[in-house]
Amino acid sequence: QIPVGTEIEGMNILGLVLFALVLGVALKKLGPEGEDLIRFFNSFNEATMVLVSWIMWYVPIGIMFLVGSKIVEMEDIVLLVTSLGKYIFASILGHFIHGGIILPLIYFASTRQNPYHESHETMTFRSRALGLIFPFSLVSSSATLPSMIKCIEENNGVDKRIS
Repeated sequence: QIPVGTEIEGMNILGLVLFALVLGVALKKLGPEGEDLIRFFNSFNEATMVLVSWIMWYVPIGIMFLVGSKIVEMEDIVLLVTSLGKYIFASILGHFIHGGIILPLIYFASTRQNPYHESHETMTFRSRALGLIFPFSLVSSSATLPSMIKCIEENNGVDKRIS
C-alpha cells in the first residue's frame, strides 16, 4: 500500500518552519508596522526561555524519584549497580572522547587555532564547557538549548540576534 498524505500521523514540521520564515520576512517587510508583533514574539520567546529554565531546575528531582521507584522494584540490586556503572563509564568515556578530543580537533582543523588557549576573540574550550557538560546530565537536546544559548551569549559574547 502507498500511504496517502492524510493517513500519515504526526506534525507537519516543514510546514511550520516554512510558515515561520515567510511570516518573519513579511513582518520585516512591513517595517515599523510589523515591529509591534516582532517585539511580541521576542517577549514570548524570552518568557518561554524563563519557563524552560525553571522546568530544567526541577527535572532532576523528578527523574531522581522515577529512578528511585524503579530501583525499589528491583530484585537484584548488585546486577543493577554493575550494569549502571558500565553504562555510566561508557557514557563518560564517549563524552570525553567527543567533547575533549573530536570537537577540539574539528575546531583546530577549521580555525587553525588552539581550542584550549584562552583569548578574547575566539570561542575557547573552557567558555563552552557548560554547554558541553549540561546535555550530559539531561540527555535532551531541547532542554539544553536555553543553557547553550546562555553559554554562547554570556561566555563567548555572541550577539543575541545570532544565538
